[in-house]
Amino acid sequence: MSSAQADLDYARVEQAIAYIARHFTAHPTLNEIAAHVHLSPFHFTRLFTRWAGTSPQRFLRFLTKEYARQVLLESGDALTATCQAGFSSPSRFHDLFVTYEALTPAEYRAQAAGLTIRYGFHPTPFGECLLSLTDRGICGLTFQAVSEREAALTQLRLNWPRATLQLGEAETSAVARQLFATEPTAKHSFSVLLKGTNFQIKVWEALLRIPAGGLVSYRDVAAAVGQPRASQAVGGAVGANPIGYLIPCHRVIQQHGGPGGYRWGLARKQALLGWEAARREALHGQAVPELALE
Repeated sequence: MSSAQADLDYARVEQAIAYIARHFTAHPTLNEIAAHVHLSPFHFTRLFTRWAGTSPQRFLRFLTKEYARQVLLESGDALTATCQAGFSSPSRFHDLFVTYEALTPAEYRAQAAGLTIRYGFHPTPFGECLLSLTDRGICGLTFQAVSEREAALTQLRLNWPRATLQLGEAETSAVARQLFATEPTAKHSFSVLLKGTNFQIKVWEALLRIPAGGLVSYRDVAAAVGQPRASQAVGGAVGANPIGYLIPCHRVIQQHGGPGGYRWGLARKQALLGWEAARREALHGQAVPELALE
């Protein structure tokens, strides 16, 4: 599939998910959702199934609070256990082991002076991303519309004010293809370079241990980092995550099952969660009742 087609597919899926999120209590029909994205029900179902690996009806199930509560019950204790055991986060399609190396105090004070960051904009199943690399690892992955590219670059410069930025799309494209491949043929290991407070890095490390398709609450993460009363501070650290998708802040939701916020848009968070839930179901062979869409 071409990059242009992938971008168009996600744009329509994102519109559909945003529409569902706004009108979920009214139980929109398949015809209504398809009409909102200017497709026939047949073509919308085919597009959505190709993108998500499941039907729109089943995907709706993944977005309900009831489903979220069920997964929270299954995975909340698992997060604490994996954090204590120090296991890496499992992945549906390949073993992805992420190591991090935080900046030293001297490097932090120098604000990355002398560091070279190569960057590039690339299509993903969830819209365009800005991927940033250094010799020590991935230092940034953000999502944005094409019209927001300059703003994304401005934020990257603010995050690394004394680093040298270079366009390096050949290198970043290869990494992006590995990160978002749906059927990788080889195992890949990625290092990340993080800059943040000790507490933020501790939270981000905990996020790496949430299994793909799993959900945990902010309270679960707070308990996992040894500060059970710091849910609000955890929310701030989650929201400051500079490496989307790879450090899976999208898997953290509210205790009651609500999706919570997401710095790259609620529709994108729901797209990520539904996409992973579909693969989780396929992996475990678990049947999920479909909601009625007429």
